[in-house]
Parts: sequence; C-alpha cells; structure tokens
Amino acid sequence: MAKANYYGLILAGGRGTRFWPRSRKRHAKQVLNVAGPRTLIQATVDRLAALIPPERIWILTNDLVRAEIVRQLPEVPPKQIISEPAQRNTAPAIALAAHILQSVDPDAVFGVFPSDAIIGQPKKFIKALRTVFKAAARGDIGVLGIKTRWPETGYGYIEFPKGTEPGGTETYPVRRFREKPPIHIAKRYFKAGNYCWNSGMFFWRPSTVLTEMRKHQPQIATLIASLPAFGHRTFNKKLTEVFPLCANISIDYAVIEQATNVFGHACEEFGWSDVGSWDAVYDILPHDENGNAALSELLASGSTGNYIDCGKKLVALLGVKDLIIVDTPDALLIADRSRAQQVGEIVKLLETNGREDLL
Repeated sequence: MAKANYYGLILAGGRGTRFWPRSRKRHAKQVLNVAGPRTLIQATVDRLAALIPPERIWILTNDLVRAEIVRQLPEVPPKQIISEPAQRNTAPAIALAAHILQSVDPDAVFGVFPSDAIIGQPKKFIKALRTVFKAAARGDIGVLGIKTRWPETGYGYIEFPKGTEPGGTETYPVRRFREKPPIHIAKRYFKAGNYCWNSGMFFWRPSTVLTEMRKHQPQIATLIASLPAFGHRTFNKKLTEVFPLCANISIDYAVIEQATNVFGHACEEFGWSDVGSWDAVYDILPHDENGNAALSELLASGSTGNYIDCGKKLVALLGVKDLIIVDTPDALLIADRSRAQQVGEIVKLLETNGREDLL
C-alpha cells in the first residue's frame, strides 16, 4: 500500500547526446520510446505508480523539453513539472526539490529517480523501494545497490559490509562509494560479492537533504534557502535569479560520498539498465539468430551483431557486423557498436560546426 507522504522526484534535464540523431535538444532521450511503446519518462512514471501516484510525482527538466513532457504525462499536475533556469547538475536540483517538498508537505519522504532507466521486473523494483523508503523515513539517506551481473567498468560501485546478500528487506550501512573502476578492479568487486552497482537513486526527507547541504555545500544551501515557499507569487522570479548562481556539482560528490548516515539496500535482480547508449538498447532488445536487433524491417545476409533503427524503411545488410545504424529524416548515424559511448562526440562536432539545426 502506498504511503501518503511518499513522493518521487524524476530528474529529466539531460540531453542524451549519446542517442543522437534521435535525441535532440527539444526531443531528448527521456521523451523517446527507444525500447518499447512508452517513452522512457512515461515508463518511469508508470512503474512508480504502485507506490507513488502521479499526483505526488515532481519532475525537474529544462525549458526546451518541458512542453513535450507535459504533453506525454497528462496525469502529472503541470505545476509539478518544473524547468530549471540553468543546468547545474544534480546537487542544486535535489536541494531545490527538497525546498519545494518541505513547503508542500512537512512529513514528505522522497526518492530521486532518473528519467531514462529501464526496469524489467517492476514488482521486484517496488519491493526494493519499500525497503529503502523506510530507511529514509527514519532520517537516514537511502541508496539502492544493483546486483552486479558482470565486472562492469562503466558504473560506480557501492561497497556494503562483507557478507551482505542481495535481496531481503534490510538496509545496511554503506562502507564507501567507489568510482568507475578499471577492469582488474571491477573483476575483484564482482568476485567479492559485497559490491553493488550504484543505481543513482537516492531517498531521504527534505530536512535531511537540506541539513546535509548546509554541512557540505553551504553555498548551494544558502542560495536555495533564500527562495520563498513554492507557490508564492515571487517564487519563479527568485528561482530564475538564484539557481544559476549555484555550484555545478553532482549530488554524489556534493553530499552522498561525504555523509555518515548512508544506508543501502542490496537489491535482488530486477532487470535494471541505465540505457546509457545505443549499445545498451541493443542488449535489452530481442535478437535474431545472427544477433541482430532491429526496430525496422531487416534483410540480413552474412551480417551479425547489428542494431538497426531506421523507421519504416526496409534495411538490407550484406557482410557487416557490430554496427549501429540509426536513420532520421535529416541525419544518419553509422557507428561501430564498440564505440557507442562516443556518439556524443558527434554532437560536439556539430556544435563546433554551428549545425544548430541538427542539435
């Protein structure tokens, strides 16, 4: 049963440059349906509904994509879909949300969720959320650790006490957070068994956030504290003045890695993916007998391991392997799948060449 004081904050301000050419400034990754009929942000709200109804969902985004999010999520009150005046990373965004929720509901407990993850088993996910929300309700900082499936170098890790087993209904004090490791260290973490991937989902009371901000990030705390209560006639004007002055820093560095009251839940497997690149989409989609994953009609001869997203076109492949091919009306991407994380470099080249029409 959902608790009346549980809220969800969805962070949806990113550009998703690694999903170019489908992801653009006004139609960014979070509003795309890259892996199903619902867009990533719609799927996020859908899966949370078992614990947090849409009327208690808050979304922080930017001016360019806000209108599309409002259109896609009519069940979320539009006043709760807020444009940040400037991109300032996750620490100022979460401090802002804490300030708002403290004025809306003094008893609030809220979770911070990315807008672009995929969860294959939502019932198990909700079970994990119930556990970590309890830790947050008592005044601690809660984090979700994802059970490792291989020695990954692209994720940060959470170190739990030795002997911690994924699953159950317990939270444990987090020993420390580890940065994205080289492969030999990742293999050690994977073998040890008490390390989980850091999901980037955090849980706390607004008062907990603001207390930790005053302790570790006084500049951000002072600026956010200068805002009037949400709904006050001067709130938007003051936010426009104050928010761009905040330091550009992630919540991980700003607070989480310095706090002493962090408790984590080592989750059982629930099919989590952060969908960070086209290669990640390839991994979660069904493959044909030659390992090709296609959202378009495909004829393939002697071709293996390719990802195809070319709309309604018939795509014919002959003697190629491990390619990403994404076609839009004004741009075509062809890339080696092993370089999927570098697609954002194409966006930087477009910016350098002044191609705003393709950004």
